[in-house]
Amino acid sequence: MSTSHVFRSSHPDIDLPKDVSLWSWIFEAPHSSLSRAGRNEIQGWTDVSTGQHLSYQDVKDLTSHLSTALTQQRNLQPGDAIVVFARNTVWYPVVMFGAVRAGAIGCGCSPDYNVEELAYALTASKAKFVVTTSDQLNVAEPAAAKAGIDPANILLLDEAATHRSRSIHHLIASVRGKPPTEPFRIPKNKTNAQICGYYGFSSGTTGLPKAVMISHANVMAQCLQVMQLTPTDHRRILAALPFYHITGVVHQLHLPVVLNAHVYILPTFTMEDMLATVERYKIKEILLVPPIIVRMVREDALLKKYDLRHVERFSSGAAPLSQEILSLLEKQFPGTGFKQGYGMTESCSCITAHPPDKYAYRYAARVGSVVASTEVLVVDPDTGRRCGVGEAGEIWARGPQITMGYLNNEKATRETYDADGFLHTGDIGCFDEEGMLSITDRLKEMVKVKGIGVAPAELEDLLLGHPAVDDCAVIGIADERAGERPKAFVVLAKGYAGREEDIGRELLSFVREKKTRHKWMKEVEFVSAIPKSPAGKILRKILRQKGRPVGTVVREHAPAAKL
Repeated sequence: MSTSHVFRSSHPDIDLPKDVSLWSWIFEAPHSSLSRAGRNEIQGWTDVSTGQHLSYQDVKDLTSHLSTALTQQRNLQPGDAIVVFARNTVWYPVVMFGAVRAGAIGCGCSPDYNVEELAYALTASKAKFVVTTSDQLNVAEPAAAKAGIDPANILLLDEAATHRSRSIHHLIASVRGKPPTEPFRIPKNKTNAQICGYYGFSSGTTGLPKAVMISHANVMAQCLQVMQLTPTDHRRILAALPFYHITGVVHQLHLPVVLNAHVYILPTFTMEDMLATVERYKIKEILLVPPIIVRMVREDALLKKYDLRHVERFSSGAAPLSQEILSLLEKQFPGTGFKQGYGMTESCSCITAHPPDKYAYRYAARVGSVVASTEVLVVDPDTGRRCGVGEAGEIWARGPQITMGYLNNEKATRETYDADGFLHTGDIGCFDEEGMLSITDRLKEMVKVKGIGVAPAELEDLLLGHPAVDDCAVIGIADERAGERPKAFVVLAKGYAGREEDIGRELLSFVREKKTRHKWMKEVEFVSAIPKSPAGKILRKILRQKGRPVGTVVREHAPAAKL
């Protein structure tokens, strides 16, 4: 729905309380869904590799114990940060919710970080505690030392930890049977939109990662917005994505409790484990990031080993999927639907999402319609003009899910969040007549050929349709005549190795045949893999780095005439 080029939601506004903390909203009556379910009907998190299970009632009780112990014994204060450096486990939500119950701030970090990366995250978040596992201490301890964290504040998730006094289980046991501390309440002079509950690190595709401040209200709003679009039979959830990612925070840690849906956790991902879990637990909706979907649709022999006839729909986000991959997905799983959301850490997940009446694959390449209580502008990046239906521009969004800004980074906050409350996403897109948004590219990733913007995603989608291309990425490189020209990095499909020169020339000609002159590529470089973030976003800054290993490069024979 558009009014004077402001695109608004067709869904009713959400009813968001302003004086309730996130923990109370999730776990305490009258807000909590748990108060409306019988004790034997309450679901929870199950680790599919070990069978370990914690119900939502268990987690409520455990977070009460953990926050009490940390407050009374370790001087945890409201506003302190607790970083979780671990793979998915049923104990992960205990720590995150335990932090929020105490008025502290939970923050997940990638378990694949090295010492320098973790030290940066600990310093940027001003962490007081690090919670990890014994097998990660070789990274966590030196990183904590670099960040100036007391070694006694390195805590362990392991139940059988050798450092017993550092185990969260020891802390929990130490206060059992004792009165718990009162949960954090929103101060009288503030709202829950002004209280930070989590830090989430942005993907860092441009510059160093920044700690995004996510308020109690942001998470509550996003849960309410997504609930409006969630089918009533969505009662079994696959947690294959990491809990530290914003999708994990919302869709695997909070929304399931609100829905009272069962979560099946994969601590580490393999395609076989994921498919076996979907088969065993009859999971109807599969939430995956694009790189996993791309791999899955090409594993024809593997898919045939599992009975997946019960699967009704796929859900994705974080990065675009090409039409070729969507067509393969529909072919592999006929009769299913597809949905995706568009957003980022800064929007606490979704700005747009597919409503249930738009699950058909003909809508799959679009990223949904505007979620409730949200306004979106499409702004011409050159003139600042508000664009209408069918016109592309930068996506700006305003709503209760838009986060508070970047921690201790006023300059970046001012550049991204404007004075009117709009988040400037840096993404280029346009709305169609049905109110569905399409994302065409990143503003900062556009290749400027004689001042004309060329979207890398457009050329990537074309190249992925060539049988010799397994994966690819496009960036701009310097050109004396045009300023910039597109360059493709290509991973060859199976069976094409050793033919780089021929395939390179073929791809250059392929693009010339299919695209207008200013989109023609200057060169193709063959690589073993395209660097991507865990969410599947192409890390173009790595491809631009000087000194990286260079693969076989095939250049056009002569400069494109008249460019």
